[in-house]
Amino acid sequence: MLNFLKRKPAPETNSEAQSLVNQLVKEDERAHPFKLESYPSGKKILQAEPELQRQVTLALVDWLDRNHPQIGPGLHTDWLQHWKMQNILFDLLKWRLPYSETDLLYILDWSVRQGNNYSRGIPQMIKVISNYLKDAERTEALEKQILTLANAVQSGHRPNLQERRWVIQLHELAGDTEIRLPLVKGDVWADAALAHIHRLDEALQNTWAEFLLHCMRVNGSKPSKKWMTVADAFITTLGRDEYRSRLLDWFPLASQPRPEPAPNYRRGNANMVWYLEPVNGDLLKGLVWTCSREEDPEMARALSALAFTAYKKIPGTGPRAAKVGNACFWALGEMPAGLEGIAQLSILKLRIKARPAQTAIAKALESAAAREGISAEDVEELSVPDYGMREVGIRREQFEGHTYQLKVNGSDVEQVWAREDAKIVKSVPKAIRENYPDELKALKQAVKDIRKMLPAQRDRIDNLYLAQKTWAFSVWRERYIEHPLVGTIARRLIWKFSKDDRAASGIWHEGQFVERNGRPLEWLDEETTVELWHPINVEPEVVLAWRAWLTEHEVQQPFKQAHREVYILTGAELNTRVYSNRYAAHILRQHQFNALCAARGWKNSLRLMVDDYFPPAIRTLPEWNLRVEYWIEGIGDNYGTDTNETGTYLYVATDQVRFYPIEAGHNIAHAGGGGYQATRWRGQREVEPLPLEHIPPLVFSEIMRDVDMFVGVASLGNDPNWLDGGPEVRYRDYWHSYSFGDLTESAKTRKQVLEMVIPRLKIAERCKLVDKFLVVRGDIRTYKIHLGSGNILMEPNDQYLCIVPGRGGSMGSDRVFLPFEGDQTLAVILSKAFMLAEDKQITDPTITGQLRR
Repeated sequence: MLNFLKRKPAPETNSEAQSLVNQLVKEDERAHPFKLESYPSGKKILQAEPELQRQVTLALVDWLDRNHPQIGPGLHTDWLQHWKMQNILFDLLKWRLPYSETDLLYILDWSVRQGNNYSRGIPQMIKVISNYLKDAERTEALEKQILTLANAVQSGHRPNLQERRWVIQLHELAGDTEIRLPLVKGDVWADAALAHIHRLDEALQNTWAEFLLHCMRVNGSKPSKKWMTVADAFITTLGRDEYRSRLLDWFPLASQPRPEPAPNYRRGNANMVWYLEPVNGDLLKGLVWTCSREEDPEMARALSALAFTAYKKIPGTGPRAAKVGNACFWALGEMPAGLEGIAQLSILKLRIKARPAQTAIAKALESAAAREGISAEDVEELSVPDYGMREVGIRREQFEGHTYQLKVNGSDVEQVWAREDAKIVKSVPKAIRENYPDELKALKQAVKDIRKMLPAQRDRIDNLYLAQKTWAFSVWRERYIEHPLVGTIARRLIWKFSKDDRAASGIWHEGQFVERNGRPLEWLDEETTVELWHPINVEPEVVLAWRAWLTEHEVQQPFKQAHREVYILTGAELNTRVYSNRYAAHILRQHQFNALCAARGWKNSLRLMVDDYFPPAIRTLPEWNLRVEYWIEGIGDNYGTDTNETGTYLYVATDQVRFYPIEAGHNIAHAGGGGYQATRWRGQREVEPLPLEHIPPLVFSEIMRDVDMFVGVASLGNDPNWLDGGPEVRYRDYWHSYSFGDLTESAKTRKQVLEMVIPRLKIAERCKLVDKFLVVRGDIRTYKIHLGSGNILMEPNDQYLCIVPGRGGSMGSDRVFLPFEGDQTLAVILSKAFMLAEDKQITDPTITGQLRR
């Protein structure tokens, strides 16, 4: 219904009100903002008595009703004038003025007849109705008019989230006591919720409906105390078991795609089935908030899984429901004592790499730390569960006639069932399955949780180098060496111990700490401090001795420590002084690079073709008062070839690495056109990059290790399918130069490890290391596997051999002792070596065709 249709007659207003409105019409409509105080006549209205203000409001409604906006050549002023008057009306309607019922019916009638919800001023209508009902009774005529407005809000289109809220508020103001479930059909979890609630008795249905309506009234990043108090009352009425069971049923269903796209997203895109209805997303957010009062490991896991699926990326759009994920982070951080929520946050910190998620997780951890009165780092250390293990890496359970043992073995978990006679059985005994289903479920869940937590704790400890973290010996021993889970990581690492002027490095071995020569460290006591050992701080012979000790005792470290790459300033870097070009001029897959940045604590933005400049990837090191920049640019000019459908570059080119001091109030000013200024500005003062020789060696080495990893993992040169150089053969030269070029520091470390590993292999006689290659002699050909990229050339003519490794890519390499975990390229190289040494056994036609060519 539009405003030129039949309308109620305007209430009479006096000449003074009419005169003020006429003056407003004539005053400059360009005087922004459109507020009363912006105009001389408006100031008079502000100072007037409430009765005159009421009459001005009614006169304004009448003027808007008689003067419709016109849009077209030469008519812009009329439209702007109407917009001005409308905004002033909306301003006035917020005030509590002495309206009669006739006045209010007239105002609501005008609102109903407008062409869209913005022109109707729905928030202002809700305000004016609320103010009126504070002093007056609701009549049948008023109820009818309010419901007419509610119907107008949702007519003619699918109402959005805000419009649904308005409709609910209007029904409440009209005194409509009918309870409506706000869930929208189509999302799997919402359909399940509707089906369950409709099976309940009327009282429970009404309670659920009111509870969900309460959950729909959510705003901000966290709930108010009043909101939570009301939610608690609903949960008590529903019953704690009903509430808990339903949420544990519904939350996992949110990870499932819709059977078909939402009507708003019918564009033939298969990804549209992942969208959540906005209303359902807000309901989930509210339900998640209520979980913050639950001291419940199962609920904590459910929230963690929901957060992960909420941040599942829809290509070309972003996370499915970031607000739901952020609500999960908040709820986990607020969970009561027991630290179950914080443990899940530690896992999510590893699993979700999106920058907003990392920020929200950090905020939740800080909030939990403040509540516990300790640091965020201490919270993470103290929150790691033991998963039922009473000794490091071992959990034992006795069942009738059988023993169960869970053993953490490196980064995996082994489970063993044995009979009373100690004979191992291959599967869970039938009697145990039948008589102990709940206990088996708990054991199965513990294994899942451990497999998620192990990499989270491994990466947390690996990141301690740049945090300059130290511990008192007794605190460290309790949190690390003796912790049932963390101990499985800490006992395979080398630690530095200091007391007064005495220092030594040691590792846990056979119930004590020993040095690299096997001598026990007997002087460690309460006055000793502990930190993570780094090879840059010792002589090369010490590093080699530790490597030999690890090999002799077959201790596989959870990450590279004794074999950690050390990056020393080169002559070229001393010449360039303030920047390093060591990893410049590489071509990386942008999305993979972006994910790696998030994993290593760098802030990075995807480069788009519409950008006029490309900000660097940045890592901030507050403990060192440093900020690091790695300059990256999007490459390519062809939309759809060099970008995805959203205009995001597929590939980026690398440039310099620079270090800057962190200064308060520091703002980065970018030069236009994709370049950067060589200086940064703080106010009017230039902030110069720091000379590389002034950067602490540990910091420089760890940062360059990150950059080496970015290139080593995300470079196009690693992809065996890129022999042709990609689109228009533009990257062929780069692919060849990287695939078979000089070795980086990480590749040099790989070579050192292979020098130790190869003599132990069953194929040792067929392998040798020559310069940049592992040379493998097969029966058909001889092969050269590059130690950096893992790509292969075949002798005698260096013909390229394309072998794409399968997921995991072990193929025999898992039977080889390696001194550290995590080097996937090393595993791929060994896999290829085992395969090619027995090339006559290869049956894959995509490979055999190349061998015989």
